[in-house]
Amino acid sequence: MVRLTIDGQNVEIEEGKTILEAALKANIHIPTLCYLPEVQAIGACRVCLVEIEGNKNLQAACVSPVSTGIKVYTNTERVRKARRFSVEMLLSNHPFECLTCPKNLHCELQSLANELGITDVRFKGEKSSGRIDESSPSIRRDQSKCILCRRCITVCKEIQTVTALFAQGRGFDTKVEPAFNRDLGEVACTNCGQCSIVCPVGAITENEDIDGVWEALADPDKFVVIQDAPAVRAALGEEFGLPPGTLVTGKMLSAARMLGFDRVFDTNFAADLTIIEEGSELLKRLREGGVLPLITSCSPGWIKFIEHFYPEMLPNLSTCKSPHQMLGALTKTYFAEKMGIDPEKIVVVSVMPCTAKKFECERPEMRSSGYKDVDYVLTTREFAKMIKQAGIDFVNLPDGHYDDPLGEYTGAATIFGATGGVMEAALRTAYELATGMVLESVEFTSVRGLEGIKEATIPVEGIGDVRVAVAHGLGNARRLLNRIKEGRGDYHFIEIMACPGGCVGGGGQPIPVNNEIRLKRASALYAEDRALKFRKSHENPSIKKIYEDFLGKPLGEKSHKLLHTKYTARSRF
Repeated sequence: MVRLTIDGQNVEIEEGKTILEAALKANIHIPTLCYLPEVQAIGACRVCLVEIEGNKNLQAACVSPVSTGIKVYTNTERVRKARRFSVEMLLSNHPFECLTCPKNLHCELQSLANELGITDVRFKGEKSSGRIDESSPSIRRDQSKCILCRRCITVCKEIQTVTALFAQGRGFDTKVEPAFNRDLGEVACTNCGQCSIVCPVGAITENEDIDGVWEALADPDKFVVIQDAPAVRAALGEEFGLPPGTLVTGKMLSAARMLGFDRVFDTNFAADLTIIEEGSELLKRLREGGVLPLITSCSPGWIKFIEHFYPEMLPNLSTCKSPHQMLGALTKTYFAEKMGIDPEKIVVVSVMPCTAKKFECERPEMRSSGYKDVDYVLTTREFAKMIKQAGIDFVNLPDGHYDDPLGEYTGAATIFGATGGVMEAALRTAYELATGMVLESVEFTSVRGLEGIKEATIPVEGIGDVRVAVAHGLGNARRLLNRIKEGRGDYHFIEIMACPGGCVGGGGQPIPVNNEIRLKRASALYAEDRALKFRKSHENPSIKKIYEDFLGKPLGEKSHKLLHTKYTARSRF
């Protein structure tokens, strides 16, 4: 342990830690901008400068190691002036579009300027050039707002191992761009949106679909259906000041009705359906010698990752569509037929924790009903904006309910939103389908938590030991796939989610996101699972009915046409 003083306060911390980490432990605030806990500390922005007694120069706290006996000062006049200078220099090269910027009131640079009392920028002159890149259905880049903090580069390279963004050029001409200054839609970007989560300003945001949804709601000839993913209900409240992990399912449904949607369905219904189809697919491969391991296909960011980087393993993927695409297809077939509505007039809107879903719904494969399965995808953040635009008092709304017949769900579907949730849900059903026995303990805690790669062995009577693995974050996915290719992973079933923590940490979720917040959101989903009457997907009465009335049987002709798909090998460059 190392002992030092910060602003006269004695602090003890492990050797190898930084001054910033020591200050955080002592609840002493040091402002930061380029710093990301456990991800990036490069001292590039010079906002976290501190004064160390006996040192001639100020030091960046995020990269300065602690040492015994040093005396650190975080709030001297010299420190305050230096921080103001650093932020003023950033502002001098920044467009003053705060009122119209998507990050207005959520911008870290804006907050810093306010915190440091900056009311005027002394430095006038030329600003570096920038461009707007809207080539991706998921991500919008406004280069003029980039402050070169390099957070996006670090997350894309170190956490997701995609490396779609680079710092290019030198000095005043430095820019963050894809290789060869190409558009993001032209390179091997997975659309996961983790760059938008960590961008401190409005340089990287989601490509918004709010206007299109408002137009559909205003069209009297359109029948507009909304569905929401499980992770949304555990995070949406944060946009309205509620603590992370507050479950707001009922309020969310009431808000959707007030916005004017004709039906409110639940993606969880289709998550239960996914488990039936995917569980049947797993058992078929186990019994008939199909390609193993079977890998889940619910995460569109992960799907695009394997298409780009591991196309030789595409046969391992489940052929199941993701749940919201399944629900879209059923809305325009089963529901349309049941209600006598022309599918041409139905507009399906998905509220997702994910930016990659925007790309997914544009895939040409997602039209098996004869119509586009899902017309618009809104992130959690976009849906919150719509609620605010409508002047709805979200926090004080009464609890609403889902509509039949595509609104009933089980606890197994709810936990889809957390890493390991799809695996756990699948095991609950696959075990009972395989053995014909009742699974008394439905909680597979070995696949829960934020460990990068989790493994478990589940004994299944009549089949033997089923070896499973779970990975979240594309860097962990890469490590797991490499392990399999090297012959070091003898698995039967694998769940992979593109985003750290799974959907609760999706690229479209409220900001900020860290491991503490991810765990709180996941805990809310597990709590809802425990509170529900049905906790296994195959117990859902509405699922049983849709097979009886419409689909026939799992992996049958109709379910294969509407609920399954195929994927495409793509270039890495």
